[in-house]
Amino acid sequence: MLGGVFHRPTYTHMNWTDLQTALGGQGYVASDDLAVALHLALSLQRPLLLEGAAGVGKTEVARALSATRDTQLIRLQCYEGLDAAQAIYEWNYQRQLLTIRAAAEDGETGKDVEARIFSQEFLLKRPLLAAITQQVPPVLLIDEIDRADEEFEAYLLEILSDYQVSIPELGTITATSRPIVILTSNGTRDLSDALRRRCLYTYVEYPDRSTELAILKARCPHVEDHLANQIIGFVQKLRQEDLEKTPGVAEMLDFAAALMGLGIADLTADPAVLQSTLTTLLKTQNDQAQITHEVAGRIAGRAA
Repeated sequence: MLGGVFHRPTYTHMNWTDLQTALGGQGYVASDDLAVALHLALSLQRPLLLEGAAGVGKTEVARALSATRDTQLIRLQCYEGLDAAQAIYEWNYQRQLLTIRAAAEDGETGKDVEARIFSQEFLLKRPLLAAITQQVPPVLLIDEIDRADEEFEAYLLEILSDYQVSIPELGTITATSRPIVILTSNGTRDLSDALRRRCLYTYVEYPDRSTELAILKARCPHVEDHLANQIIGFVQKLRQEDLEKTPGVAEMLDFAAALMGLGIADLTADPAVLQSTLTTLLKTQNDQAQITHEVAGRIAGRAA
């Protein structure tokens, strides 16, 4: 087996409210349920699966957590067709070919050349392998796992079960550190029972009014109270409309930045300007067509 001492950090010094406060210091306002789930994942050293609609802040959890731990964030963005070469490792074929040619010119052949080109010097570590070979445990974000094929989950299970990677040419590489693993899913397909069994789980909802207002104040501390309340009221009521793409927290923050940049102090002051800023919230032609001046004005009038 290859690899160094397996470092298993402990997190017992921080309770869930401390963690919630630390995340808040990074601009992430976590609900009590989410803070407890994160605390348990850290304490039990188990992966945490976060499921919920796009835009509720699942990915941002990992970024904020890595900042609170002062450790590296390693992200694996999942997609259809993702395989071990993109996720775990692959060989640097160009360097291998150059080395083979140089060796041939020097008269070298056989097992010595083969051993050299299939050494760690020529190994390209992709996110999963990189995450388990850090001296300081990183946060490993496996983003949108539901977009990957079911076959990819089989590769992932070895990592999450034993924290090791099997490479035919090198043998088994065991973890030098155990990463903090966050998986996210938008629920586009059912995940396997085997994967779910290996993870703690929580469902991330859109934030309620008070939580989303706190997020806005944390990210845009100069926003006036009246406008802040209007923004949150408007976005939360807009989510109740029959939209193709419901605006998430990131879109709400873009909306706030646009309004503040244009010097808008009240959503009802200029319907034309309000309508123009909806490009930050509405991301399809049908949604933009549905939220007319009249609809936007009605929502704004009830937003305070």
